[in-house]
Amino acid sequence: MKCEELRDQYELYVLGVADEPERSEIREHLKRGCEVCMAEVKRARRMSALMAGSVPAAAPSPKLRRRILASAGYEQKRFGTAPFLAAALLLSLFAVFYFSGRERDFAHLATRLDEELRSQTIELTRLNEAFAILNAADTSVTSFGAGQAQPPKGKVFVNPSQGVLLIASNLPPTQAGKAYEMWVIPNGGKGTPIPAGVFQSNRDGSAMHIRRGAVDMSSKPVIAVTVEPEGGSPGPTSAPLFGVGVQ
Repeated sequence: MKCEELRDQYELYVLGVADEPERSEIREHLKRGCEVCMAEVKRARRMSALMAGSVPAAAPSPKLRRRILASAGYEQKRFGTAPFLAAALLLSLFAVFYFSGRERDFAHLATRLDEELRSQTIELTRLNEAFAILNAADTSVTSFGAGQAQPPKGKVFVNPSQGVLLIASNLPPTQAGKAYEMWVIPNGGKGTPIPAGVFQSNRDGSAMHIRRGAVDMSSKPVIAVTVEPEGGSPGPTSAPLFGVGVQ
């Protein structure tokens, strides 16, 4: 058989369910070093790997999610179904591609699947990091903006060995080309500000930002947020929206 006649069989071959004589034909093509078949089998294996890795082994508990998000005074977001929704989306896209019988650009589809998987992985990683800081015995918690209706409010969780977790609300979207940047300022807010990462708020004004790494609690740091260029600044270029002293 020619490679064109086998183009619908590579995924089945990788999954081990291809029928004869197509299975034997693909095997023979691979033994001969057929570049077309080797590339197609490699592509099919990549898709299979994406499908197999789409669902993480574990998800954070609903109780911990509610505890974190409720602490800043805004409505809980349902992260718990994220891994399963990601898996459903990936499988649905694969089914549309495979069973529709239409010619599709597989490279474009694989890129889209990869982006979806990466997005879900990043979100779950952030949540796991937040839970680690929140539940550590030596984490300190400081509230800000309490009793104020409009200005930013929320909580800052600081762990000496793991880092800083900021959960805030009432943060409006920044202007184009701008972002929020967090700072760790030692010596009670009088030292040189240390950049702690940029972030954006959600549509409802909520935000969660994590700065991983050790924090020198002996310097009584102040956690502050300013508006900076979206790529971040080496030092603050605007007045802080708020500053939270950590003891």
